[in-house]
Amino acid sequence: MEKPSLESNEDGGWLGEGQSQAQLAPAPNGVETNDVDRPAWDSKIQYVLAQVGFSVGLGNVWRFPYLCHQNGGGAFMLLYVFLLLIVGVPLFFMELAAGQSIRQGSIGVWKYISPKLAGIGYSSCMVCFYVALYYNVIIAWSLFYMGNSFQYPLPWEQCPIDATTNETVRECASSSPTSYFWFRKALNITNSIEESGEFNPIMTGCLLAAWAIVSLAMIKGIKSSAKVMYFSSVFPYVVLFIFLIRGLLLDGAMEGITYMFYPKLEIWGNVQVWRQAATQVFFALGLGYGSVIAYSSYNPVHNNCHRDALMVSSINFMTSVLASLVVFVVLGFRAKNIALRCVAKNLGLLSSMTSHGSNQHWWPWFNMSDPGSVSVDEYREWYSHYGSMVGSNITDCSLEEEMNKGVEGTGLAFIAFTEVMALFPASPFWSTLFFLMLLNLGLSTMFGTMQGILTPLMDNFSLLGRHRTILTVSSCALGFLIGLLFTQRSGNYFVTMFDDYSATLPLIIVVIFETISVAWVYGTDRFLDDIEVMLKWRPPVVYKYLWKYVCLLAMASLLAASLLRMVLKGPTYTAWNQSTASEMTLEYPGWALAMIVMLIVFATLPVPIGYVHSTLKNRTVPNTQSEEGGGQEVHRELYTKCNSTEQLDSSSCHRVLSEEGETPPRTAFLPMGNEHYRLLPQQEDEDEEQDTGV
Repeated sequence: MEKPSLESNEDGGWLGEGQSQAQLAPAPNGVETNDVDRPAWDSKIQYVLAQVGFSVGLGNVWRFPYLCHQNGGGAFMLLYVFLLLIVGVPLFFMELAAGQSIRQGSIGVWKYISPKLAGIGYSSCMVCFYVALYYNVIIAWSLFYMGNSFQYPLPWEQCPIDATTNETVRECASSSPTSYFWFRKALNITNSIEESGEFNPIMTGCLLAAWAIVSLAMIKGIKSSAKVMYFSSVFPYVVLFIFLIRGLLLDGAMEGITYMFYPKLEIWGNVQVWRQAATQVFFALGLGYGSVIAYSSYNPVHNNCHRDALMVSSINFMTSVLASLVVFVVLGFRAKNIALRCVAKNLGLLSSMTSHGSNQHWWPWFNMSDPGSVSVDEYREWYSHYGSMVGSNITDCSLEEEMNKGVEGTGLAFIAFTEVMALFPASPFWSTLFFLMLLNLGLSTMFGTMQGILTPLMDNFSLLGRHRTILTVSSCALGFLIGLLFTQRSGNYFVTMFDDYSATLPLIIVVIFETISVAWVYGTDRFLDDIEVMLKWRPPVVYKYLWKYVCLLAMASLLAASLLRMVLKGPTYTAWNQSTASEMTLEYPGWALAMIVMLIVFATLPVPIGYVHSTLKNRTVPNTQSEEGGGQEVHRELYTKCNSTEQLDSSSCHRVLSEEGETPPRTAFLPMGNEHYRLLPQQEDEDEEQDTGV
């Protein structure tokens, strides 16, 4: 199978522009490129499901709806779509094209462009490993809740009774049954990160099961994981549509949808909203992990990766909208129920007050003997007139106030949603369905994350490539052993730490260097030439300017905003206080801050180390390039006069070079039909190229 250019020579010098290599030159610095034995997708649908499964994850369900809710509803969606089109899609397309053309994982791709850039791939692997560690803990939580869903009534429907006092457990009575079950039964959480506590045996077992599932599904590479994808990528959509249909029949569903989509255009002037939208675009598409590159590297060389970029991005956004609809019809139902319970409680208090002979000139005009017949709007209208006369124990019951209590992350999945599931008829069925959906969302993303680790290592190290099964199993075993950090009683605080800090800054830095590599080191015109060879048509020139300026500026601004926020706000986490049965915000202790810094440093350090290592290595080689080859500038000049789109023949290209007094051209190949390439003469210059390295 042909491999378009994006290749550097063995000494790190650049090949001439438009000079795509087939399978004729070895990969640089030990990168193995055995395309004959390289796995491939069985079908296009298999590949699309894998990319969609990786990009569509838990964040689409519990992060995007929260951001819409907190940041102006429909106005945030418009901002998100704008940033998706000018930043997300171009960067996603860039990664797809790079992986497909070079047919390597993240380490090999950037090493092909220049050996000095190999560190970018290693940084991607490090971040993937961080994410895999804590992401599988969330899968373990989903397994725990799914296992507890096979009982009626659900164990989080009611507060337990203390056997010693024969009363409701105080921690549960002061919070809610779902909060108590999450913090005490599932996590058995400590009061702060400084109190480690013993290991949680049930969660340790669930984590072992989660890693076992991942290991078995990936043990034969994409051949085995792709078959699992048919279910894990499609099933969440089936569940989301079932929940949407069921949710639209609930009382309060329309209020939830209206509240979510009502646009507040003034948020466009808030810098933090732009930062959150850009961050969500960035993480929703899985940029920088290397998984997108890994998956696309198994594609046929002439696959239409531009169409794939548009399709996967569109599916990702529509999934976020679908998940938001589901979340807000359910939260609208929950808020309506809480408001109605508030009305019933206050009407009960009013009845007791009037029975004791209190002044009745503020007596409600509705039927207090049947609280169920009183709507929230009727009660609020009465309260607006007479609320000030009845004392502080009679409160307002606002549905909007309940909707304003934004819920995201684990709080949405394991507290708010479990509360709603308990209200449904046949609640065990709905609960099992919901957590099975979370399990599949997590697994499909986990497969892509692990592929972002394994593929580059197997491509770059032939020994690991020959022992795929051992590498997969040992990686999962190592992940489980390190993951025990998250199964101690304070483990949830470490999950929060990794989620907030281990990936965000390193990934932004990685994508900045990726963009610089393609746009400024390799050259956008060269890159578009290579894509043209693959696609048989040239992508719009707008990509050139988006990659060179817009994407780079956007990512640099996001990095600056994230750093500034971290410095000004200071790293904090939310802890559960057992005595008050409430959440509180705490600052990380000194050792935890040091741990955060180390996580970020370890993930970004491979980039400068790779550059320095390659530079020092090149200094040991006799410096003949400047005497014979003319350097990179000559090759850029060569490109402008001899690119592949001009269809120049060998003699005309040679003539241009001779006039400039430079070295004769290296290999180039030009399109000769749909699937074949013609090599231009190169044998006569072979010996000279070995000496010059040009």
